[in-house]
Amino acid sequence: MSMSKVLVIGTGTMGAGIAQVIAHHNHEVTLFDQSKEQLEKGMGGIEKQLNSLVEKGKIDSQQKETTLSHLEPTSTFPHNCFDLIIEAVPEKKEIKSTVFKQMDTISDENTILATNTSSISISEISSYIEKRDQVIGLHFFNPPTIMKLVEVIRGQRTDEKIVTRSKEFIHSIGKVPIEVNEAPGFVVNRMLVPMINEAVFLLMEGVASAEEIDQSMKLGASHPIGPLALADLIGLDVCLQVMEVLYDEFSDSKYRPAPLLRKMVRSGYLGRKTKRGFYSY
Repeated sequence: MSMSKVLVIGTGTMGAGIAQVIAHHNHEVTLFDQSKEQLEKGMGGIEKQLNSLVEKGKIDSQQKETTLSHLEPTSTFPHNCFDLIIEAVPEKKEIKSTVFKQMDTISDENTILATNTSSISISEISSYIEKRDQVIGLHFFNPPTIMKLVEVIRGQRTDEKIVTRSKEFIHSIGKVPIEVNEAPGFVVNRMLVPMINEAVFLLMEGVASAEEIDQSMKLGASHPIGPLALADLIGLDVCLQVMEVLYDEFSDSKYRPAPLLRKMVRSGYLGRKTKRGFYSY
């Protein structure tokens, strides 16, 4: 599928990774972050990843340069129109509402307006703007350069043409889309994060150590990574946000966030990104 102009907003782990994947598959990508420091960090991370792929023989130096040539970093918000815009900013409604209002100003009736949210309602996000039928969830997984799955989430008012075009685009960047009707936690996080939360309860209650809990799931259930190590990779703040959404939406005690999870987030121990979570990095 041809997407001549793609804008990715946000250059954290997810935004930079998403932009790298799209550029690698020969789409033209503008990568925006209002922070020049964060933008440089994001581009530095992309180049580092590409260098690593060259060293491992997975791509050659020409492919690396071609990927970089498809990336245009900027700290000035663009004013031209795009075919696809993906926001990958922090999971805070006030930030996303501001970003979507900006996205609305540089879109036309054909622009796909996508959010990489892992927990916020697509219908709620679409309520921030007029073009509600053009808003869709494209939920990539961490790290987006490796993980094959992308949840394509339709809101209550998402046009079917937007869903179809979004799935075609996801196929074009070598990923596998699954269609999701909007629901709290979507599909993966609806199952995954409560399991992580239960692992935190086990740790809090002293049933087993973090290492033993993780080893139990790796050796006893053939998981490639234990739930607590996975929580550190995802970000404990993100895990807590998802649990709070599930708890608020369903009012079911089985989704009650573990007090230890709240305590860790309040303490600033968010996992790998802060060098400390259930493990030290």
